[in-house]
Amino acid sequence: MESAIWTEKYRPSDFSGIMGQDEIVRRAGGFVAQRNMPHLLLAGPPGVGKTTLSLVIAKQLYGADWRQNVLELNASSERGIDVIRNTVKDFARTRSLGDAPFKICLLDEADSLTKEAQQALRRTMETYSATCRFILLANYSSRIIEPIQSRCAVFRFKPLGREQLFAIIDRIAAKEGLNVDDKGKAALVEVCEGDCRKLENIMQSCSVMSDSISEESVYSIASAAKPKEIKEVIAMAFNGRFLDARGRLLDAMLNHGLSGLDIIRYIQKEVLGLDVGDRQKMLLVEKCGEAEFRMSEGSDEFIQLEALLSQFALIGGKFES
Repeated sequence: MESAIWTEKYRPSDFSGIMGQDEIVRRAGGFVAQRNMPHLLLAGPPGVGKTTLSLVIAKQLYGADWRQNVLELNASSERGIDVIRNTVKDFARTRSLGDAPFKICLLDEADSLTKEAQQALRRTMETYSATCRFILLANYSSRIIEPIQSRCAVFRFKPLGREQLFAIIDRIAAKEGLNVDDKGKAALVEVCEGDCRKLENIMQSCSVMSDSISEESVYSIASAAKPKEIKEVIAMAFNGRFLDARGRLLDAMLNHGLSGLDIIRYIQKEVLGLDVGDRQKMLLVEKCGEAEFRMSEGSDEFIQLEALLSQFALIGGKFES
């Protein structure tokens, strides 16, 4: 049953483009219906609707005048303290235009703000709360200092589920006249990892080549290794066929243009599905983490991948004579 807070002007359908975030949409709709809201911190992985929700809130509050009452900044490119002291502060201290109760300052990628800029922002948020509300978007809320988090209502977004992604694929395919087979849909869901923006970009790239989107075209366009290829590499290494596994892995890297860190991530995902004991899985995951750390610190990725495969062979304990 719908909450009584919804009015005829602000129906849940106004937020219908945001999928898989029902509770967040309901809370945001309540703020819009009351024409009032606290500062907001929208946190979660990329491509799940954070920016879209922010713009929907602004458009519902201000209608056609929303651009005059909203300041959009990408904090990753404008991340210094001068931007907060000048641009943001000048915007926040002036009253809104029209009958809007307050203005909105939208800071995208706020987790890229320097600590000094965040310290300046905390006071600005408090001082000018009567004339301006802040919406901060962040992939990692832990990078936002605690004083700012305590001033905000935190909305935590989650990656889109398989059902939502399948619905998006079907809707795009129907509108664009595309034919996506079942394996192609599964590949799209696997590659995009809950990121709707990435899903749409891959589908658009595939549609340039053909109206039919298949598993092969998805992995080719996305430059991603197929799970089957990674499983073969792991099986060869685990059964003691080290040189075969090494050659197969290098082929996959070169064919798809993958980095060592990409390969580590694919291997770690497939390890969890191996038909081996839990203790062996834990050892394999530990070795993946160790190799990933060494690569991130600057070690040669080919040497680290070879070392990882050798560990898989040693843990498997099967060697050819």
